[in-house]
Amino acid sequence: MTSLFHDIIFGPVRSRRLGLSLGVNLLPADSKLCSFDCIYCECGWNAENPGARRFNERPEVRRLLEQTLRRMVAEGTPPDVITFAGNGEPTLHPEFEAIIDDTIALRDAWCPAAKVSVLSNATQLHRPDVRQALLRVDNNILKLDSAFDETVRRMNRPQNPAYTVRGTIDAMKRFDGRMILQTMFLRGTCEGLPVDNTTETEVAAWLEAVEEIRPARVMVYSLDRDTPCRTLEKIAHDELQRIAVRVEALGIPCSVA
Repeated sequence: MTSLFHDIIFGPVRSRRLGLSLGVNLLPADSKLCSFDCIYCECGWNAENPGARRFNERPEVRRLLEQTLRRMVAEGTPPDVITFAGNGEPTLHPEFEAIIDDTIALRDAWCPAAKVSVLSNATQLHRPDVRQALLRVDNNILKLDSAFDETVRRMNRPQNPAYTVRGTIDAMKRFDGRMILQTMFLRGTCEGLPVDNTTETEVAAWLEAVEEIRPARVMVYSLDRDTPCRTLEKIAHDELQRIAVRVEALGIPCSVA
């Protein structure tokens, strides 16, 4: 079953991609709030009335993060990474840039070897404050699951009807490689419709997008947790590895998780 993160600071957890990760949830604790409604999201579906919920307050995020970092350092188990994820899209927070500044200051004070990571669906890259904040973190991890609008609408279900893959690619290119591209590969059906971003047509078009964006590196992965749509299939590691080889042929490092 899918699950929400009920705390502002959660973990630490052992991340397949990032190491010992201390999570930060800027979204409501009782429901998901996201500009996507991905069919594979471990937090489930978006709630019916997003306007009724509040983001977690900046002073409280800072207080709890400092408290947790102090405790972890005192116990001799500092995190490898502080990761913004949680119950939806962290960059939706109206004070996202200021919270990133707070986090970098706390990291520098308590565990300077730790990285700051943001897992984002890239829907807020049109906001200058979000771009500036993402340029200051160590791991700016941005999602692109397909080069085709139709597939993204089926897999990620963007809540803004004006969303386009072309706009996302152009926004990613503005980082001049100072980003990590992350892609979920899966196949199956959802609500009676087929979904599969592993076909040769899909992968070839996605590789063209990767080459155009030229990220510092690429992360490819498949299902690891429960999903709100129960008719999806995890892609085998060797199939993901074959995709990774094609990314690396472009001169871009690619990891498989």
